[in-house]
Order: sequence, then C-alpha cells, then structure tokens
Amino acid sequence: MQGVNFQALERGLFGLLAAIAFALAGRAGARFARRAAIAVSRPTLLRLVRAAPQPTTATPTVLGVDDFALRRGRVYGTVLVDMESRRPIDLLPDRKSETLRDWLEQHPGVEVVCRDRAGAYAEGAAAGAPDAVQVADRWHLWHNLGEAVEKTVTRHHACLRKPVPEADPPAVAADVATPPIDQRRLVVRTRQRYGVIKELRDAGYSINRISRELDLERNTVRRFLRAKGLDELLAKTNSRLSVLDGFEPHLHRRWNEGCTDAARLFAEIREAGYRGSVLTVRRYLQPFRATLTAPERPPTRLKVRDVVGWIMRDPERLNPDERCRLTALLDRCPELYALAGHVRAFAEMIRELRGDRLDEWMEKVEADDLPALHSFVAGLRRDHDAVIAGLTLRWSSGPVEGHVNRLKMLKRQMFGRANLDLLRRRVLAPA
Repeated sequence: MQGVNFQALERGLFGLLAAIAFALAGRAGARFARRAAIAVSRPTLLRLVRAAPQPTTATPTVLGVDDFALRRGRVYGTVLVDMESRRPIDLLPDRKSETLRDWLEQHPGVEVVCRDRAGAYAEGAAAGAPDAVQVADRWHLWHNLGEAVEKTVTRHHACLRKPVPEADPPAVAADVATPPIDQRRLVVRTRQRYGVIKELRDAGYSINRISRELDLERNTVRRFLRAKGLDELLAKTNSRLSVLDGFEPHLHRRWNEGCTDAARLFAEIREAGYRGSVLTVRRYLQPFRATLTAPERPPTRLKVRDVVGWIMRDPERLNPDERCRLTALLDRCPELYALAGHVRAFAEMIRELRGDRLDEWMEKVEADDLPALHSFVAGLRRDHDAVIAGLTLRWSSGPVEGHVNRLKMLKRQMFGRANLDLLRRRVLAPA
C-alpha cells in the first residue's frame, strides 16, 4: 500500500497496547484488545509494561509514607507519595526503617514526612531526614483513641446493664434475662479456655506452643493473654449481637395479645427481615410460658460496640433514642462520663487543628481513673512532636491511604502476577 507509514502504525499500535497493559494488565487487557480486533497475549502485554522506561520524579517537599501488603500477613512493602501533587513516586520492597532511611538519604530535600504511628517509619525518617518535620496522621490518632475507648467501656460493662425497677417481678425479669443456650455455651467455653491458657502460660509455654497444644489461632491466644481478666473477655462475649435484636418488642407485644404460637410469630418477624431460625424464637419465648405473660418491653441490653459508637460520634448526629440512652448511661457511670468528655475534647482538637491544647488534654486524662486512656496518652508522649504536628498542620495521610486502596485493586486485577517490578511500573505510570 503506497503512502502508508507502517513504522508509524507500528509505533502507534505498540503505544495503544502499552496503554491497555498499564490500565488493565495482562488478562483483562488481552480480553479488551480482542474486542478491538487486536490479537495479543497476556505475556506480551506484561512484557510491554516491563519494557517501559523507568518513571523519574523529583524529590517531594512533603512526603507521605505507608505500608501495603504484597502477601497479607507475610510480605509488606512501602508506598511513597508526593503529598502536594498527590501522586505516588516510589514503592519500597519492605517496611524496615533502614530502607526508608536509605531512600531519604538518596533523595535529600524532604521537609515534611506524613506517616502513621509505626515506630519503624519514625526511626527511618529521623535517621534519613533529621531536619524534616514528622506528622502523625490524624485518622490513626482517632483510631487509636477508639481502641482505648472500647477497652474502657468493656472495663465498665457492669454499668451497661440498666437497673431493674423494684416494681418488676424479679422472677420474670430473671427468666427473661436468661441467655440463649448457645450464649451460655459460649460463656462456659470462654471460662475453660481462659483457665487452660493461663495455666500453660504460667508453666512457661510460648504463644506458638499454646496455639499448637490447644489448636487455636495465635491471635486468639494473644487476646486471652492480653485481657485484664476473665470479666473483660466475658463482657465481649455477652456484648455480641443477637439475631433477634430489634424484633423483641414485636414478640413481647404479640405474646401479650394472646398469640403464643412460636411458628406464627416466627413467620411474622421473618416478613419484617428476621434472618434467624425458628428454634431461636422458641428458645426466646420459652420463659414466657411459665408466667403466661411477657414484659411490655424487652430488657435493655446495651452493647459495648453501640456505646463506643455513640461516644465516638458527634453528639449532634445521634438520634433522640441514642442520645437518651447514652445520657442515662453517662449519668450512672462517672468514669464513662469523664471518658466521653475527653473524647469530645480530642475531637475538637482534630477538627480545629489545635495541637496547642494537647498537653493540657493529656494532663486532664491522667487525673482520671482511666487506665486505657493513660496507655493512649503514654503513646502520645513517646511520639509527642509528630502528634503535635499532626494536630496543627494541614497535612494528613489521606492521599496515601487512597493509593494503598488503589494498590489492592491493582494486585487483584493482576491475578497473582503483581510482583514488585510490575506493580511498581503500573502504580507509577503517568495518568
């Protein structure tokens, strides 16, 4: 064909295939190319990605650092992001402090390092860029505070039980409060595991050996050993949601109206969205048959996770029922009342970027009997300068977290072919 520049066409075709490979990787890219009447194999597309020139970027003034999983639980890497342009600039093969230190020494000029609370990144940034300001991410600070709040609420789980009015017949209240058979078995199993794990630990067994002896996950063994006592574990056990939550008022009302057929009541609540079994309904109704009546309202059972959510949320966003329940709980538990006040004060610091209030806030927390919050404050003191910067400067790790999510998407899209070299080229490819 005269007048046709085949070399230009070839360059254009390779450019098109490279764009497809960078956007969709091998398998999906090959499928898309076939739709465009281009015959190309998956390995060819991956070779085009590898053959692309290495991207070059200038050293950023503000650097974001976070880890990501190459093999979850085993192999991790580090993503570096230019916080001003919000673009990734490099992937590191691990999350060691020495690796970050070496990168910073090879790229002088970083003035601000945004990171999470990990000690390795703090050490690496301090060694590689000693003059840079380290900024602790505000989301991670809030998340760490939430963990301390959950431990505190669990410690005061007895306050979550609403006192039974004196006018209520104690026998009926006791019967209705009897947990389901499955729940009782869970409590018994928790007690037995706690005793055995403690005995093995006292005998000098390691966590790995206890895990092998009892055929339990290491995280389960670690959770039992870290618990302050059996009451903390039982509180978490008893706070688990029941499939009947939200349907008890209907069952109580219909029972008092004379409908005592469990199968019929099961059919009624199933139409309303119930996803449990009829056996669960029968067990719940069984105590009512002894007294022939049910309380007008089911017993109030505040859940640890609900209370934590109410305390951590903006009070203006609670509905009237949640606000009423939380107020009643805080009125009868001075420790949780103090906890809620500290949480709201910390939220104001984050929202208004008032890091100058942090020292005063920590002193007030340490004056109250809140051990979990004391541990949180101790962590803040160890990372004091970075926390102050995180609560004062406008920088946060939000863009970095976004690229971590993008990394997860790219890994899944590559069907196990996400080696660091391929992943790095796709992550750093220009948009």
